[in-house]
Amino acid sequence: MRPGELLYEGKAKRVLDAGDGLVVLEFKDEVTAFNGKLHDRAPGKGELAARLSARMFELLEEHGIPTHYVCYMGGSRLLARRYSVVPLEVIVRNYAYGSLLRRMPFFKSMERLSRPIVELHLKDDERGDPLVLPEDAVEAGLLSWRELWDIRSLALRVNSVLELFWRRRGLRLVDLKIEVARDSHGFVVVDEVSGDTMRLVDSSGRHLDKEVYRRSSSVEALLEAYRELARLAGEPKRRCE
Repeated sequence: MRPGELLYEGKAKRVLDAGDGLVVLEFKDEVTAFNGKLHDRAPGKGELAARLSARMFELLEEHGIPTHYVCYMGGSRLLARRYSVVPLEVIVRNYAYGSLLRRMPFFKSMERLSRPIVELHLKDDERGDPLVLPEDAVEAGLLSWRELWDIRSLALRVNSVLELFWRRRGLRLVDLKIEVARDSHGFVVVDEVSGDTMRLVDSSGRHLDKEVYRRSSSVEALLEAYRELARLAGEPKRRCE
């Protein structure tokens, strides 16, 4: 398959038209942090992110969670169904970390939360992806109350599946970020599920996610962590013919 028109290009990937309601997600060999303020080339990162995302989408679908994923094209590319994405990021937190600590300094760092916290953030780099209250989303016409409930339920299901998967491999899922889109049956998980969108730590507290790059600015340390995630997750099963 030869991808066509470039539909979108972000910090981590390109989205190309594939016709028939499909798109190609092409992951880039680049890494950014702090909303693009830190930026480096990272040879091989695109393939690692694509492979892990493909495997995670397959895992979610094995548990009845709908995604836009069709198949893994090899290299740094996935084939996916084309959707209009809700302009919000959905974050699920299992441990107190990151912006939660800045917003609520009553927690200790890496304190296990009694139940997962679900947050909505506006997708807007210039504004720093601000936290959005449910009332904000409804009043702005982005979502109905019913849709908010459906997204929350979907995010918690995703979190439950991924948390168990990584726990069985000796890692703690600190938090995760997903994006969603509407289809005729409700909402589906889209974009990616990779080390860029999950925080994962081992029993010693070592990160295997983009936090490695945020802390050290080391591309090689990041790639080493992503290679370990790919090894633990296994290869994608659904490959494009």
